[in-house]
Amino acid sequence: MNATMKALVYEGPRIMNIKSLQVPSPGEDEVLIKVKKVGICGSELSGYLGHNSLRKAPLVMGHEFSGTIEELGSKVSSFQVHNHVTVNPLISCMKCNRCITGKAHLCSSRQLLGAQVPGAFAEYVCVPERNVYVLPSDVSLDIGALTEPLACAVHVCRLANITGVDTVLIIGAGPIGLFLLQSAKILGSSNIIMMDINKERLQIAEKLGASTVSSVEELRGVIPKNGVDIAIDAVGYDVTRNQCVEFLKTSGKVIFTGLHESRASLPINEIIRKEINMQGAFAYTPEDFEIALQWLIERKVELLPGTVYLPIEEGQAAFESLIENAGNVTKVLLTL
Repeated sequence: MNATMKALVYEGPRIMNIKSLQVPSPGEDEVLIKVKKVGICGSELSGYLGHNSLRKAPLVMGHEFSGTIEELGSKVSSFQVHNHVTVNPLISCMKCNRCITGKAHLCSSRQLLGAQVPGAFAEYVCVPERNVYVLPSDVSLDIGALTEPLACAVHVCRLANITGVDTVLIIGAGPIGLFLLQSAKILGSSNIIMMDINKERLQIAEKLGASTVSSVEELRGVIPKNGVDIAIDAVGYDVTRNQCVEFLKTSGKVIFTGLHESRASLPINEIIRKEINMQGAFAYTPEDFEIALQWLIERKVELLPGTVYLPIEEGQAAFESLIENAGNVTKVLLTL
């Protein structure tokens, strides 16, 4: 396809502009996707502010998306033009030990669409055939675009090995936090506490089945006497990481998945004496992504209440709005 396309290009801290770029051509094992809907991720907000080392200007971000297949590479046989699809945006080698043992997300040569390679804040994007998933005809493109953030939550909850007897604390009621809540419920937990300073998002969390608090003082009033079984930090600040440790019971487990700050000062002596289990959670395995898509197809997970749809031309304004005051907005899907 010898043509140009519209793309939202990150050009420096708090600078994004619509540009005209060349439409990419798919390699022999790639497909060209016409993007229909693409979400704004929290990691992209930090990138937009210039705080994310993976995202260097100029760059077309965007990795939570769905669309239709426009063109097939010469060796692609699994799909047809016009198929509705979603995409696992983590591109791994699929040859190293991590990849062949189901941990492709930890491949040392992995690349993320919208970070190391051009992403989906554009009319078209090329992706490897193996990363593409066809959506059933009765499944919306919204579901396709939300599969990636749900996969992050699925990965966390599977690492935590949540069961029906576990009390779970989730700090952060953003999109990942709300999907963590729903994933924990699917895996059996009926006692979930969510903390966030955004009271409008906490109202959504309550409707989804969580007990909610907006301060540490409130949390102290509802936390079990001996602490929670599992604590999940979906924010990534030093203070939220410490709060997770503070409210864990002896031999409890904390999962760190938020990435806002690169360092934290943790109470190591307390962690040692209480034999607290600490686990980092990055992205998702291919299996997590497939589970997330299946849960969405089976309607086990509610699409995020508070989702807002905006044309890609309003992309920079959407970023600014999410940074300044997200309010009850849980996800922005840019449309093309």
